[in-house]
Amino acid sequence: MNKTTFTPFEKKVWLSSPTMHGPELAYVTEAYETNWMSTVGANINEVERITCEKVGCGYAVALSAGTAALHMAVKLAGVRPGDKVFCSDMTFDATVNPVVYEGGVPVFIDTEYDTWNMDPVALEKAFDLYPEVKVVVVAHLYGTPGKIDEIKAVCKKHHATLIEDAAESLGASYKGKQTGSFGDYNIISFNGNKIITGSAGGMLLTDEEEAAKKVRKWSTQAREDAPWYQHEELGYNYRMSNVIAGVVRGQYQFLEEHIAQKKAIYERYKNGLKDLPVEMNPMNLVDSEPNYWLSCMIIDPAAMCKQVRGEQEVLFVPEEGKSCPTEILELLAKNNAEGRPIWKPMHMQPIYRMHGFVTREGNGRAKTNAYISGGTKGADGNPLDVGMDIFHRGLCLPSDNKMTREQQDRIIEMVKSCFS
Repeated sequence: MNKTTFTPFEKKVWLSSPTMHGPELAYVTEAYETNWMSTVGANINEVERITCEKVGCGYAVALSAGTAALHMAVKLAGVRPGDKVFCSDMTFDATVNPVVYEGGVPVFIDTEYDTWNMDPVALEKAFDLYPEVKVVVVAHLYGTPGKIDEIKAVCKKHHATLIEDAAESLGASYKGKQTGSFGDYNIISFNGNKIITGSAGGMLLTDEEEAAKKVRKWSTQAREDAPWYQHEELGYNYRMSNVIAGVVRGQYQFLEEHIAQKKAIYERYKNGLKDLPVEMNPMNLVDSEPNYWLSCMIIDPAAMCKQVRGEQEVLFVPEEGKSCPTEILELLAKNNAEGRPIWKPMHMQPIYRMHGFVTREGNGRAKTNAYISGGTKGADGNPLDVGMDIFHRGLCLPSDNKMTREQQDRIIEMVKSCFS
């Protein structure tokens, strides 16, 4: 049991908070002084242009949130009530909810250890089980690109539309190409905790001019081109504000700087924790360059003390030389530092518990939310339910790019103390 006493940080060390520089305020002030305070204006136009240039897409539509962009992508993909849609399992529920907005039925594809993203082998298995599926939504977790070539090949084989959720991976690349440019329809996010932020906001990205035109129309209440307010289809109030676009516009020039800072944080954790029975989340991959948004760690199975999670409660039993995410997160919180559990897989969420879930072994429907260490294994010797295993053993470390070296060193010592 950890008995080391630490002095709490005077100022909270955040998981990932906005980092402002100055130009953001200038563009917001410009919107204010020119009275372009609504959903049109120079900031929006410029942010869309910069995004196309940065990501390498033909068209970008600035929207109120990444979730709104995903909703528009699902609508573009033609999802209808009752349609099954394959979705990443270990992700935030904003990846999945837009499918349900359109009446779709998510079927979750298990995670793989190499990238912590959708398993292409499990995706192929899923098409064997549900050959009627025509849409796949894949997310890049914590800034690490998934195995896009393999996933795209599976989608192409089965004539499925690919929606790429790059909300967490703006600035990351796969084989030299930016995430957010691989799918038929793609999205990015400027939420307050992302690599750059507008406090809110997101983008729908596509190479199809007609798709971009549809989203511009739908996101402004689907108003027809008439001298009065004419409406012939359902619309939404999803357009980005010119004020928020001003913040994003000012942030864009610091994207590479933020990535470099996040990478340095990741490398310091990796070096500082190298003597512990833990591994960092996969970032140093041959085919990709992540944006290092969040630094995470996973504890070796043999070094895990007993930990049981219910729906909203968790218990663990302290054990000398071992630890668990709960113990580490509680110590960080006690000392005014913010960590987080890994995303709880969607198939474990009460709202989606009865939906299909596919592992690389086939149908891997989890029968309980309580993780049982050493449970069912696949043919490769790994746990059958990879997402559940990573959730059980992993956690997100404070990754704020304003965190000082001294603060990070103290956080590393806290983590070490939990294994002493």
